[in-house]
Order: sequence, then structure tokens, then C-alpha cells
Amino acid sequence: MLVTSRGTGRWILPKGWPEAGETLWQSAVRESFEEAGLHGEISQVEVGSYYYCKMLNTGFERRCEVRVFPIKVSRIGDRWPEKGQRERKWVSPDEAAALVAEPDLSELILDFAVNPRESCA
Repeated sequence: MLVTSRGTGRWILPKGWPEAGETLWQSAVRESFEEAGLHGEISQVEVGSYYYCKMLNTGFERRCEVRVFPIKVSRIGDRWPEKGQRERKWVSPDEAAALVAEPDLSELILDFAVNPRESCA
């Protein structure tokens, strides 16, 4: 599942910042619900990470590391906090890799698609 970013409209994975007391994987599952309405079981093991440049309100860019945690989706909600602010879209791994802007994320998606269970071990 890809979602659009609110700022530029580019295709991304749901992601965000941990809130007080959250682990990275807990943040990932919360953000997946808030940004895309996803419910399911999340791996506590990251499958990889990538970097991207986030544009700040000041006009400066900040390099950010994103750690990726896969979710086995069991339900897709009709309503979620950021509905109307983003588009969401199920795509094949090949299409996802082509749609995202970050080459490292493309590679991570394709590697995960080869053997998801091994990636989460």
C-alpha cells in the first residue's frame, strides 16, 4: 500500500515520528492507520531503512532515515484520520518500486517482495 505525501503528493510508504513512549514499530503501525486506514499485525523487526530529504517549513531540507516495518494487513478501514488529505493505492511490488522516488526504497520493496517471510525473520 502506498499513500501520497501531503506536501508534494509523491507516492510514499506510511511513515512518521514516534510519539512519547512509542517504539519504532508501534509508531509504524499507528502511522499506517492514520495515513491509510490499515489494521493488522506488524513485525517488530524492520526489513530495512532508507533516507529521504524532508522539506521543512523554513525552506531548508533535512535528511531523514526511515526504518520500514512490514504489516500483514487484515482490514482496510473506510474512515481514518488523514482521509481526504492523502490518496492510498494498492499496487504490485514492481509498480510500487517504480512509483516511489527514493532508489533505496525501490530496492527495499523489491527485495521484500522476493521473500517476505525471510525478510521479517
